[in-house]
Amino acid sequence: MFRILALISIFAIAAFAAGDAEFEAVQRDINIPAIVMFFVFIGATLGVTYWAASKTKSASDFYTAGGGITGFQNGMAIAGDYMSAASFLGLSGLVYLKGYDGLVYAVGFLVGWPVILFLMAEKLRNLGKFTFADIAAFRLGQKEIRVLAAFGSLSVVTLYLIAQMVGSGKLIQVLFGLEYEYAVMLVGVMMIIYVTFGGMLATTWVQIIKAVLLLSGVTFMAFLILQQFDFDFTLLATKAVETHTLGQDIMAPGGFISDPISAISLGLALMLGTAGLPHVLMRFFTVGNAKEARKSVVYATGFIGYFYLVIAIIGLGAIVFLNSDAGAQYFVDGKLFGGNNMAAIHLSHFVGGDIFLGFISAVAFATILAVVSGLTLAGASAISHDIYANVICKGKADEAKEMAVSKRSVIIIGVVGVALGIAFEHQNIAFMVGLAFAIAASANFPILFLSIYWSKLTTRGAFIGGLMGLITAVVLVILGPVVWVSVLGNEEAIFPYKHPALFSVAVAFISIWFFSITDKSQRAKDEIHAFEAQKVRAETGFGADGAVDH
Repeated sequence: MFRILALISIFAIAAFAAGDAEFEAVQRDINIPAIVMFFVFIGATLGVTYWAASKTKSASDFYTAGGGITGFQNGMAIAGDYMSAASFLGLSGLVYLKGYDGLVYAVGFLVGWPVILFLMAEKLRNLGKFTFADIAAFRLGQKEIRVLAAFGSLSVVTLYLIAQMVGSGKLIQVLFGLEYEYAVMLVGVMMIIYVTFGGMLATTWVQIIKAVLLLSGVTFMAFLILQQFDFDFTLLATKAVETHTLGQDIMAPGGFISDPISAISLGLALMLGTAGLPHVLMRFFTVGNAKEARKSVVYATGFIGYFYLVIAIIGLGAIVFLNSDAGAQYFVDGKLFGGNNMAAIHLSHFVGGDIFLGFISAVAFATILAVVSGLTLAGASAISHDIYANVICKGKADEAKEMAVSKRSVIIIGVVGVALGIAFEHQNIAFMVGLAFAIAASANFPILFLSIYWSKLTTRGAFIGGLMGLITAVVLVILGPVVWVSVLGNEEAIFPYKHPALFSVAVAFISIWFFSITDKSQRAKDEIHAFEAQKVRAETGFGADGAVDH
């Protein structure tokens, strides 16, 4: 483990030497406190990984930490997984850039949790084992459903991973003056180490540590901001309106989401997509029973809700302080260095100096590593558990071989994540996550929800409907303004809306319904009859490994 830390240090120092000329315009001296805290965190988390590796012996340990995580610990880990770089850096950047509409994202990210709490948490734990495809395939065709679920998971993981990689690259670029490409590569290396050696146990504790640090950091930053306004939020908002170039318009909707279809699409994506995120759904298999699963959601919702309230203060604080005369030091050629995604990082330096910048930067880096670790594990699980173990090997895979496939998948996903992170450097990371939510809402959630609650769901309906939802979401994302215009450089988007969920979710549900009710095969009849047995297990937990709820 010390050799790994030494290699990472050498890589980082060599990359620092490459430098970034623009950085010198923002900060002449290397921030020693930031660098120290950065390496302290890396050392601590590598220590956690080393400890977790010694306890990770089986597939259950690797995928779900052996089901030994408590409800409170899992709630903290879920919050740590969910409060991503998009939440901290992207949302604060959106509030800084657009005001009110940035808060729409924050509320949207939160409203999906009641759906999980009241409709899904208990049943997820009682029916699942390692991935959410275990639930969808409980009474349906293993091959079709698992392949579809794996592709849906990998699509969501890829888009979500891009956002985290972009956030990490910009963060380390601002902190160390590091070339963006080197920064993304560094995160990719760390991510592979955490997941390959420590599995879910290491990932869980990295997420818990990160959640505690992040909540502490944003609370203190909000305290420092409100202290300047006698802890009166109204005074802060008033000053933000006076400072921002848009004036009063920043407190009105429509600055970022300007039409009703986009607003409804975004709301659907964020609400239903939360319940379809593979890396979040995996967390419900790490607890011992359904009661702990419910407790996990309650704790997570509280932590996440508080966090998004604080983000509003940080975003408005960035408007006030960074646009002041003293804030000019953070601009290069009239633009905020690192883009609006770095508003919270620059603000931490403005209100707390070098030491607080070091702490917040280390926390933001912890945020990214925790989330990319969970994402990578979810993607690797889809490949190894769903495709390799249950489709290729038809449920008879050797456990050691399955874990080997999973670890190789981690490396592949890490390389892909680095490449895409470099390609999507200039995209707003909160928006990129919004696209991931749209795919999760269109491909994963409909199948998962209907497999639990609709007795007439059949394999044909789930496969065709889910595939149509996935394809529709992906195609509309590609043909929409973000990819077709911003990434591919075309003049005008073929699909005019940035958010496709309204269309793709409707396509998924309608297709699943139609192709299920028109399926008159004997297989479909058997699957309908099997619903009662599934319902008993979903309600009681009887038959689930370690998931009997007394």
